[in-house]
Amino acid sequence: MVKLLQKYLKKKIIVKLKNITKSTLKKITKMNLVSTEWLNNNLKNIKIFDASWHMPNLKRNPKKEYLDKHIPGAFFFDIEEHSDKNSPFPHMLSNSDYWTRMLWSFGIKNTDHIVVYDFSDVYSSCRLWFSLKYFGHEKVSVLDGGLKKWLKEKKPIAKKIEKMEHIDSYQTNENTALVKNKKQIDENIIKKEFIVVDARSRGRFEGKEPEPRKDLKSGSIPNSICLPFKECINDDHTFKNKEQLLIKFKEVLKCKKLPVNLVFSCGSGITATVLSLAYSLINDKYLPTIYDGSWAEYGKLK
Repeated sequence: MVKLLQKYLKKKIIVKLKNITKSTLKKITKMNLVSTEWLNNNLKNIKIFDASWHMPNLKRNPKKEYLDKHIPGAFFFDIEEHSDKNSPFPHMLSNSDYWTRMLWSFGIKNTDHIVVYDFSDVYSSCRLWFSLKYFGHEKVSVLDGGLKKWLKEKKPIAKKIEKMEHIDSYQTNENTALVKNKKQIDENIIKKEFIVVDARSRGRFEGKEPEPRKDLKSGSIPNSICLPFKECINDDHTFKNKEQLLIKFKEVLKCKKLPVNLVFSCGSGITATVLSLAYSLINDKYLPTIYDGSWAEYGKLK
């Protein structure tokens, strides 16, 4: 993949930046989730990414698992490989030039409907869903229940590696407003312009459980709220229904009317996107927004 990107490094890329309108917002938030039945009936009409990623302590190899079995037509998307290599923090978004070249190498067009899934607990597919949204792709959905549900239902699988056809017409439409940095998070402690919701476990949020990364302190961002991402997911790895999500968010936010100024955080910018997707299911005025550095940046020991 890296060689493919380097091959086109010298090509001039024009990245169109424009404001996202209300009509575009409606398109972006439509069909954020698709069912296994829907995907099985539309395999030939879409592009599919296997975005599986696992915590290092699990000692699972997502690429090897993909080679063993995947949904027919799926490409493997390596979250680690396609993150910002110059950042000291994990999984950070790459720049728009890299993202454009990368999607060229996959043969993706701006008009493609992309469906993302994973073989974990939904979270890494949500990360790719968010990344595609951030760079302006309108038609992108997460497979509800992921590969685990797909396999349980005995739907078709493949081992064949799809050939990637290079297409250099893709143009990104980066929306930097969807990501907050540490300075903005610090300023918000006083200004209170948005609400920070943390997707980590309550034990980690309250500083009662150690962080999985050794160089991080325990605790949470001042004035933030905790909603563990697993509380939005069913046992079969599907999302809670809209009524359940509505009750959960109103309970945590202590509000009657859903706000639009939410920013989600977590350990390293992965599970924050699960909450971001969940919230978009019940609030069509909400643009998915995260603190990309999350606790990996904010909680770093000096």
